[in-house]
Amino acid sequence: MPPRITARTKLLDAAAQLFYAEGISATGIDAVIAKAGVAKMSLYNNFESKTGLVMAYLEARHQEWLGLYQARLEKAGDGAGGVLAVVDAYIDHAEAGYEHGFRGCGLLNAAAELPAGDPGRSIVAAHKLQVEQLLAGHLASLTTKKQAEALAGQISFLLEGAISRAGLEGNSALLLRARAMIRDMVEAL
Repeated sequence: MPPRITARTKLLDAAAQLFYAEGISATGIDAVIAKAGVAKMSLYNNFESKTGLVMAYLEARHQEWLGLYQARLEKAGDGAGGVLAVVDAYIDHAEAGYEHGFRGCGLLNAAAELPAGDPGRSIVAAHKLQVEQLLAGHLASLTTKKQAEALAGQISFLLEGAISRAGLEGNSALLLRARAMIRDMVEAL
């Protein structure tokens, strides 16, 4: 017998699909509940409000990306391989086969909808900082700490631009181009 899927999981899965495809503001609670196939009370038993659901969604997106990165890192190792594992996790994200197509970074899309000072934006900022720190950590085995931090910042900006443009294009082609550029940058060390 397959394991029972909790109402919380159903709600988060439905929210993830709808928030990514339609946007947070355009997605009402009733749409999430209907897609999840749960009773309305299930939402309030698991999240205090739509804001709580959004916060859980953002944290889940962060964990999802970390999972993609860890899977890549296990095959790639540290140093240059670790840097490319970060990039490959973004490519995996872009190639995930979304129901309504790839729209770019789900975290940045969400942050664009949230007002300045919203706690959800802090989750997104922390994720982006962690990505840059991961890059710096991998680069530190290849160069000085100062140069690793500077190059991590450059790679981070290149990745952000590539994923934004890839979202506009609806595919991973520009991320693949960015990967080649980043590989060349790392090989030049």
